[in-house]
Order: sequence, then structure tokens, then C-alpha cells
Amino acid sequence: MRRNALVVLFSLLGTAATAFAAGISQSPAKMSLEYVLSMMDKSADDFKSLTAALEHTTYTALVKDSSTESGEIYVRKDSKLRIDFINPDPRTILRNGDNLYIYNPKINRVEEYNIGKNRALADEYLALGFGTRAESLKKNYEVSLAGEEDLDGQKMAVLDLVPKSDEVRKQITKIRMWVDEASWLPVQQKFFEAGSGDYFLSRYRKVMKNLKIGDGKFKPDWPKGTKIEKPRGE
Repeated sequence: MRRNALVVLFSLLGTAATAFAAGISQSPAKMSLEYVLSMMDKSADDFKSLTAALEHTTYTALVKDSSTESGEIYVRKDSKLRIDFINPDPRTILRNGDNLYIYNPKINRVEEYNIGKNRALADEYLALGFGTRAESLKKNYEVSLAGEEDLDGQKMAVLDLVPKSDEVRKQITKIRMWVDEASWLPVQQKFFEAGSGDYFLSRYRKVMKNLKIGDGKFKPDWPKGTKIEKPRGE
């Protein structure tokens, strides 16, 4: 079955975590939700772009199976995003304004979606936490501080985000986000799908903020002969 544009938005960021056996510790007295959000605001003040290595894992509860892709992500503040998956199979996801493209070089095909009706959701989910201000988070989610956790030797503030929108909760019931206390940028996001036990988790490494990323990186410039499809059910 073809997924509509809204479901595609959610599936793009999926990354499944293998286990974090150590539980989340209680936040110390000095750490509070308002403090974390204020520091994220400071990071957002000068946010222009981000590049990172990306691991994207999808977990399917019914068959107790997970699959992982790896590649690179490029984000720019002006609603532009590109993900180049390299392993195990090459694939490109490109967002430029209201247009979303999924390019599969193996079959020389591009699926093109218009996300104009869901632009606000795209802004929130395709680059959640990258330059996102606390005001926007509180507008769209019930936000709570789950605690702190060490991840790859770095201290993380862990936030739980429950969508306020009934429509969104039909797709995603909760998002858990790990925020690096050195940069106050997300390094991991876990999306819990509604009613299935499935989840996605995105892990970001080698995060570089505010490198110059030219417009060419976000142009839908596909090889000659590429078939472009606009799936029904958008």
C-alpha cells in the first residue's frame, strides 16, 4: 500500500535503537526542563545549517525485526534537507520547500510529493530539534524532561515529546529526544508509532553546525532518463 505524504514524513526519520540497557537516571536538582529548553533556544539563535553522519534503523514489532541504513544528512534553516543513504542500498531523500523527493538509483526512479498542506508538520519532523525553539516545541507537544543519560561518553538531556494534535497521534504517540549538553543539539530521536509497537530511531554522529552548504546540494537534479512518479494518495 502506498503511504500518503504525512506518513512518508514520519518514516523518513526512523532509526531504531538497539538497547540502552542503562536506565535513565533522575535529573539532578540543577537540571530542569526550563533550563534545557533555554539552552536549546541559545543554540537555535545562531543555527543556520547542520551536517552529520546518520544511522537510520526501523523496528517492526510484528516480526521482531530491525533494519538499519547509514549515510549523511544535510539540513539548512530555510526548509531544505537532504539525506543520502549509502549502505546497504543507495537512496536519496530531498526536501526543498514544499517538495519532497525520494530517489532510488537502482531502479532509476523518483517519487515526488507535495507537502504544502503538511508543511508545518514537515518543518517540525524532518529536522526536529535542529534550530527548533522552545516556543514551537511547547506549541506542538507536551514536553517533559525524562532525565539524563550518557551516550557514547557524552552527557545527554532526554526529552519526551507527546504530540498535542489528534491527527499526529494517530501516527506517532511519542518522541524521545536525546540532546547533547555540550552543543544543545539532538543526537538521537526515537519515534514511537501508534498501536503497533513499531518505532524509528535516528542517530547522528560527527555533527557539524553552520558549515556552508550550497544551494546545489538541494536541487532535484536527477540523472537523465530518471522516471518521476507522483504517487496517488497524497
